[in-house]
Amino acid sequence: MKTVDEKYFINDTKGNNFSIEDSLSSDESLLWKGKPLRKSFILNSVLKFLPFALIWLIFDTLFIVLLVLNVKEIPTIVIVFLAIFFLFHLIPVWLWIYSIISASKRQKIEEYAFTNKRILIKQGFIGSTIISVFYDSINSVNLKIGIIEKMCHVGDIYILSNNQKVVLEDILDPIFITTKLQDIALTNKKDIYFPNNLRK
Repeated sequence: MKTVDEKYFINDTKGNNFSIEDSLSSDESLLWKGKPLRKSFILNSVLKFLPFALIWLIFDTLFIVLLVLNVKEIPTIVIVFLAIFFLFHLIPVWLWIYSIISASKRQKIEEYAFTNKRILIKQGFIGSTIISVFYDSINSVNLKIGIIEKMCHVGDIYILSNNQKVVLEDILDPIFITTKLQDIALTNKKDIYFPNNLRK
């Protein structure tokens, strides 16, 4: 009976500061690696929900100011209730502020890689998550270039697979990378029936 090598599950890496390369299997090779452009990533975090957050904040601020001006005429229990209410009612604003504060850390952690077998996406803020998308499961690869992306010469690549949707944000040279990724996905799908060099 064949047994598993005792050293097979021994981890030589120390701590949780692993790179995306640490997720590669022994027969897997790296084709491309990248990460979001810092300037565009942070700017998008600031502007993404800015109009909605500002309207929400202005609306709530008007009510809070009216309450403060009439605070002497309002019972204490009502003031406590309203304070708790607005604390929760402003959750969209708190989430927007959190998105801005965490943008720098998220950009440092986030990275993407294409291997000969799959796409790897590393994301996180406090911890890290690595998502795998195998080429033969990909249904579509689309590119979106908004105003901020155009200014920063980057783009967002949307990948739709059989069971998930992932986005590679603020990628440099997005048209070239999208085209290459589409070619790899198509080649690997064809290779289910016709072997090629990308799948071994």
